[in-house]
Amino acid sequence: MRTTAVKFNKQNHPDFYKVLQKRINQYFIDNNLAKTANFNMKFKTTFMLSIYFVPLILMLTGVVSSFGLTTMLWALMGFGMSGIGLAIMHDANHGSYSRNKRVNEALGFTMNFIGGYHITWKIQHNVLHHSFTNVHEHDEDLDQKMFCMSPCQERKGFHKFQAFYATFLYSLLTVFRYLVKDFQQVKRYHEMNLLEGQGLTYRQAITQVVFYKAIYLVVTLILPLVLIDLPVWQILTGFFLMHIICSLVSAFVFQLAHVLEETHFYETDEHGNVDNNWAIHQLKTTANFSKGSSFFSWFIGGLNFQVEHHLFPNICHVHYRNLSPIVKATAEEYDVPYYQHDTFWSAMKSHFSLLHQLGGVKKERKLAA
Repeated sequence: MRTTAVKFNKQNHPDFYKVLQKRINQYFIDNNLAKTANFNMKFKTTFMLSIYFVPLILMLTGVVSSFGLTTMLWALMGFGMSGIGLAIMHDANHGSYSRNKRVNEALGFTMNFIGGYHITWKIQHNVLHHSFTNVHEHDEDLDQKMFCMSPCQERKGFHKFQAFYATFLYSLLTVFRYLVKDFQQVKRYHEMNLLEGQGLTYRQAITQVVFYKAIYLVVTLILPLVLIDLPVWQILTGFFLMHIICSLVSAFVFQLAHVLEETHFYETDEHGNVDNNWAIHQLKTTANFSKGSSFFSWFIGGLNFQVEHHLFPNICHVHYRNLSPIVKATAEEYDVPYYQHDTFWSAMKSHFSLLHQLGGVKKERKLAA
């Protein structure tokens, strides 16, 4: 990963984002709305935390003790994990949940409840991904060693099978983050001087990672093994089922936003330049999907409206559905692409088709001009 900043072309349609911002701000003025969480968001927060913690409490207290019912509760916790990550922590760590910084920090900390580390998540997602979306060697979301996710990346022989093993590896996402990724990132972000931006030294960060992960392990695995009157293999089955569900939901939500046949991928020149205006770059590298499904959108934190999220990460996701027509109309007015798939399955097809192409199974995918 490079540490130098990407320089976007401010002369490329300079009025587009200014006009769009003005129209978005006017929407909130006209409707007398705050850009932060509303009652729907607060209810969702309670709901997601409940479907994660209540099943755990029911199991630890012995209220539910059969293998079948505990497995169902572990599965529910998996959806609770993904709900906390996608619908609570995500907004909070973008600072869009509340105007109160302490509220955002507290809810952003929930990343640690589900086995992650909020600091490395903020650096990878807010600093590297949102700033440099689909830019080779800058957007760390693309930097997955077992995958070729950009035409800029070196293709390995085993990548020809990536569309077949992708789902399996996606299912290990949260376990890998817990065991390996956060530790790797703390070291790497220290070397990139990115921990300093979060007010942390390397020693402080690594101490926090070990401490938070130890607590997570005790609460979600050791206590169940001690207190639940079931064989070890049955408890481990439920524990890993929880992680598999959360991993698959999280992985597909984010992959279907950027790694698709229609989205663009970029490299910088020797000076770090990209031809696009920043806002136009976000539109070219991002896509929406399944906009018609209200419950699906509610559950995944409005992240099927990724275009709106990338343009306005400081606005709470509960507003994205209503902002979408404004963004789309403005994009059409300025002849800027607005990518979207009508269904989740259509976006899935596009994602796996691209994996085939980038793996060398189909015709070569060209780098965006």
